[in-house]
Amino acid sequence: MDDERNAGEDPQQGEPRDDDPRGDDPERENVPPGDQPDGDAEEPDAEDAEDDDPEDDDEDASDGDEDDGDDSDDDEDEEGLYDLDDDAHPEPEVTIEVSGLSLYTHTGVADAERQVGQRLLIDLRLDVGETDATVTDRIEDTVDYGEVCEFVALIAQQHEYRTLERLCATIADRLIERYDLHAAWVKAAKPEPPIPLQLSEVSVEVWREA
Repeated sequence: MDDERNAGEDPQQGEPRDDDPRGDDPERENVPPGDQPDGDAEEPDAEDAEDDDPEDDDEDASDGDEDDGDDSDDDEDEEGLYDLDDDAHPEPEVTIEVSGLSLYTHTGVADAERQVGQRLLIDLRLDVGETDATVTDRIEDTVDYGEVCEFVALIAQQHEYRTLERLCATIADRLIERYDLHAAWVKAAKPEPPIPLQLSEVSVEVWREA
């Protein structure tokens, strides 16, 4: 009878073997073989899970933005340094001075003084400002003081003036207009004024700004 009962049973549906791993875990018996978890697979580490937190990614991105802001601040600081360098080394201001230009003119209050004439000493100070001649070394890029002297001689000798004030003001105005000056200072002195007293000279100064 036992042989007949054993012969009627399917050998594949017999009792599980002791070495079958599915025999000890009833839940794994109903899991298809391909879906059974690997016993050696490791669970994800908690620290790795924290690294994958999207909030951390947002913080990293914000840190990157802050770094970019710091870089822009550094660029502004560098530009500020360049500005300071420019302010520390501005273009030089040029002033031209002429002393003791001796001219024979017909200037004076008395008729005899204007008819006979007398010698005047002219001093000039011209505020030219910035000129390219400081770099180019070309006379064309600045005010030629030789030409200035000839121009002043023409002004002083071409007309008669009663007062030194009028003569100096005329010279200053004409120089500013001709050479586009910032300012002009003119001094006219009489080394031999027609007065019965001993003195070295009398003079008048005029300062004119553009």
